[in-house]
Amino acid sequence: MNKSAPRGRRLGAPDTRSRILEIARRRFLAEGYTGVTMRSLAAEASVDAALISYFFGSKRGLFGAAMALSQHPAELLAQALPGDRAGLARRVLTALVTAWDDPDNGRALRALLLASTHDDNLSRLVQEMIERELITVLADHLGGTAARTRAGLFAAQALGLIHARYVLRLEPTASMPADELIDRLAPAMSIALFGPPRPGRAVR
Repeated sequence: MNKSAPRGRRLGAPDTRSRILEIARRRFLAEGYTGVTMRSLAAEASVDAALISYFFGSKRGLFGAAMALSQHPAELLAQALPGDRAGLARRVLTALVTAWDDPDNGRALRALLLASTHDDNLSRLVQEMIERELITVLADHLGGTAARTRAGLFAAQALGLIHARYVLRLEPTASMPADELIDRLAPAMSIALFGPPRPGRAVR
């Protein structure tokens, strides 16, 4: 007697997980986090919804896997830290803008940011990621008095820029060339890190 395969397992299709991720990524980017259900994804992939839970645990887990970033901002930040202090704000700002300006990577980051506004757990994850991988890393690099406060103020300015340029798409910020944008904002953001320059004394 032939034994039937467990419903939704699709034995003989080793690429099932990849296909689910491909469908999920396309749907999340097109419809947003709240617009996509596990049931509708399962129907499009021709699998049982339980199989998606088996692979990814939850909708949040599936979203994280589908939105895997080709350029992780934390890695770009780590590469931007070495160098003179006077150029730190410019280097970090360049790393952030580079990550968000990348067509594929930027769409995933924007989807993650928007999804976090609809899911408290995702919101906490994004908050923890920013605190751990931006504020803490930057504060440790700065050292000295009120390093975390200075790093937090810089992060607040950076997040304001990200929201204006990539989420709200406010002009002229949204369409300004990256080099010009960085030239105009880096001096003010450097003040958040080091305070206003003293007359006759450059930041070192």
